[in-house]
Amino acid sequence: MVKGRSAVNSALSMAMRDFGLGSPKVLKIGFLAPLSGPLKSWALPGLNGSHIWIERVNQAGGLKVGNRRYMLELVQFDTMYRPDIALSGAKRLILEEGVKLLLMVGGDDISPDLRRLVREHRMLVATLLPSDLSPDAPTLIAPTEVHPIYNVTGVDWLRRNRPNLRTVAMCAQRDQLGLPSIATYRAAFEVAGIELVAEHFFEPDDVNFGEVVEHLMAPRPDILCWDTAYEPFVHELTVEAFQRGFTGQLLSCTCDNYRALAARTSAEFMEGFVFQFPDFDDPRLNDPHINFASPNAFYDEFCARYPGTWSAVSWEYASTLELWKTAAQRARTFEPFSVLAMMKVGGIGPHAFGEATWWGKDLFGIDNALVGDWPVVMIQNGRARIQEFGSIPRWWAKNSKTLLKHMRELELMWDQREEMSASS
Repeated sequence: MVKGRSAVNSALSMAMRDFGLGSPKVLKIGFLAPLSGPLKSWALPGLNGSHIWIERVNQAGGLKVGNRRYMLELVQFDTMYRPDIALSGAKRLILEEGVKLLLMVGGDDISPDLRRLVREHRMLVATLLPSDLSPDAPTLIAPTEVHPIYNVTGVDWLRRNRPNLRTVAMCAQRDQLGLPSIATYRAAFEVAGIELVAEHFFEPDDVNFGEVVEHLMAPRPDILCWDTAYEPFVHELTVEAFQRGFTGQLLSCTCDNYRALAARTSAEFMEGFVFQFPDFDDPRLNDPHINFASPNAFYDEFCARYPGTWSAVSWEYASTLELWKTAAQRARTFEPFSVLAMMKVGGIGPHAFGEATWWGKDLFGIDNALVGDWPVVMIQNGRARIQEFGSIPRWWAKNSKTLLKHMRELELMWDQREEMSASS
């Protein structure tokens, strides 16, 4: 009897291993981003969205890769948007926590030293900023957000739908979020025939928003553009424009928490504000080409659990995690180059807003950005609503030389960055 039971138990144990039914292991994912300070609106909501995604996977039994099943754990680290702290956090998450994926906002957090660490340990890192990409970091990818190049779609929409808008004034904080975006908007305005009549850079930790807006409004522009300013900056700039009686077109990369901004200004003033990020209860996100599962339900759950905090990034890290999950299951491993190879099979991938192409060599030195269509959003009757899905590749095919020119003028190209890093 003992011998027979042992044989049965052995066979059952093998079957459980084969089908991933044994005791699940814990697999850690790192979240390395500014969870405090002015950039937290592009990190904390994304962390919360990731928690929703991970809870759903774990409630369904975990992630099965090969013959093992894993329960997922998210390990967070606040970089405060300081490169030295980000490097310390990366070392902890990679060397001590043993994470298999790092989720980052990117930008100033990705220093040359962090790049070297990532390369040395072959860590798969997802950034929200394709401008971070370069050939010296082959496992650094931008699979969800394609900042800043998607900003061209908003300008192109205005060119076709508001042809009376002929002049623009623009400002940005001087960092790795603001500068590449300035280059992109410059290019987009140039090809749209919209004259840039004023431009102002400010330091993120030392700015008088009233003086900035006063300077921008002096030449009486048709458009005020806030570039990729942080959420608190967008709010203060918009309030200053409202108080000074601006009646033209407002344009920005993001407009997070726009309802609070409308309460500080007026619904009429905010009507027609154009930016790039929809609420996920938007009916257009139920179109057949959308690759984000049940976006309306995700939005409802997020807003119920974290009221008043929906932002541009609430869905983005969850979208990256879904892409990574599918690739790891197909690769049957978490090894970064194998997972990345599965992500890039055929050179295309399921981006949240439709099928997209792994692209970027001409602009970033490596095809590690998933680029396709991106929504143009406008505030209508107090709600952010998608106007169209603009094609980034189509714009690039016609206007690549103009964008490259402006990127080089600000020394933002990957090869220029490598030269500066080598000389420092």
